[in-house]
Amino acid sequence: MPDRCEVLPGDSVVARRGGGLLWVDAPGAPALAAALHACLGISGPGADRVLSAVAGQVAALGGSSASFALVLADTSSGTGVALWSGKAQPTVDGVPLAGHHVDGGCSLAAGFPLGSGLYVGPGQPVPAMPPGVAYDLVEGTVPGSGATLHVTAAAPASAVVAPSAPQPSAYSAPSDAGFGAPSGGYAAAGAAQSPAADGGEATAFWKPDLPAAPILRFDDGLVVTVDEDLVLGRRPDGHELVAAGTARPVPIADTQNVLSSAHAAIQRQGREVSLVDLGSLNGTHVAGPEATEWTQLEPGVAHPLSDGDRLLLGWTVITFEQPQD
Repeated sequence: MPDRCEVLPGDSVVARRGGGLLWVDAPGAPALAAALHACLGISGPGADRVLSAVAGQVAALGGSSASFALVLADTSSGTGVALWSGKAQPTVDGVPLAGHHVDGGCSLAAGFPLGSGLYVGPGQPVPAMPPGVAYDLVEGTVPGSGATLHVTAAAPASAVVAPSAPQPSAYSAPSDAGFGAPSGGYAAAGAAQSPAADGGEATAFWKPDLPAAPILRFDDGLVVTVDEDLVLGRRPDGHELVAAGTARPVPIADTQNVLSSAHAAIQRQGREVSLVDLGSLNGTHVAGPEATEWTQLEPGVAHPLSDGDRLLLGWTVITFEQPQD
């Protein structure tokens, strides 16, 4: 089953849904990005035929210069299907996939073993990403120059050891893999059951489901999870908050040079999320879901965001979405 996805920040787009992983470098082709993103939900028998049909539309959707790599992992069979074009390259455990050419100038590979690491991006994967550079993508779409999805094989049924002495309210588990399961709790691994003479039952541990994180939905379909502080702009990597490691950079494509390098920041404190203008040249604006006019923010003053608020940075419109508890 898919475990974690390391994303190297960059100006391209990386998306993940379950075992599917996508890299696309076609900012001027939103139709292509949308079509490939929809393919992330495809898996199992017949996925190669669907991707072959998509490949025939690549030239029309993205132009001949579009580059992308799409890998669909079918963990039930332990095999994958990949489609790629241009300078993009999918690899399995560092070995580039070999595929056959299909309509649209694409390459298609199907039925290959998943291995333990799937990479999508331009050229060869980075052999070792510097500590603190790569970040985890659980689900959704983020800016990224490449990504590696680490795949962990499911344990065989014979490897699961049943508890020798089941208790009515607590169970021993060989690891923390069962924490957070919806039915009941688990006693700590290796801990002795408390006898009645000690004054009570064994302590049961459980891990509640965390509330869904807020998201920023860009007008071009990009989705960014607000799971930490963010700095948005044309080249936000050099901002002091990013350099200090207290915020994640979110680069925004800006063909008309209306964005500042570090234009605005998103600050999160618990469930509260605020927007701050970082002294941008053309200002940061916000409007409520029903508002008909934009309000310009005062630089450096935090503006609390509510579900449905719209943000305007240069010519980029972003909608803030706050999941309900």
